[in-house]
Amino acid sequence: MFNICTRMTGNTAHAEDVLHDAFILAFKNIGNLKQPEAFAGWLKQIVVNACIHHAKKTVRWQSWDEVDHDATEEPTAWWTNISLDTVHREIKKLPDGCREIFVLYAIEEYTHRSIAAELGITEGTSKSQYHRARKLLREKLNIEIITNG
Repeated sequence: MFNICTRMTGNTAHAEDVLHDAFILAFKNIGNLKQPEAFAGWLKQIVVNACIHHAKKTVRWQSWDEVDHDATEEPTAWWTNISLDTVHREIKKLPDGCREIFVLYAIEEYTHRSIAAELGITEGTSKSQYHRARKLLREKLNIEIITNG
């Protein structure tokens, strides 16, 4: 759960605060959990929602028109030559808005529609922020691959 918070906030101190708030909320609502075997998924949803709530208060979202998009870009297998620790470190360095979207879409498997609804942004903004995050992450990881080989 801490890893989710760290990836979504990009900051250890904020991640600790968000996780703390999520755990308090979970303990207050543990009586509402009808199936104990679903605890892990239930807690994860509370943590993700706490991260989204944090983002709503702290992140400035860029609209579709503010971001440079290149729809012709094709995904490549950049991940085959780099460690997961490096990827995780670089995700945490992404700007707040695109990091939130990247984690929700690529890691937590939210749809752009649900991300937009949760964060109070347009679906186009969600897509552009995801695209921006991928582009920035790819650039940083390419530099990492070139320098560390």
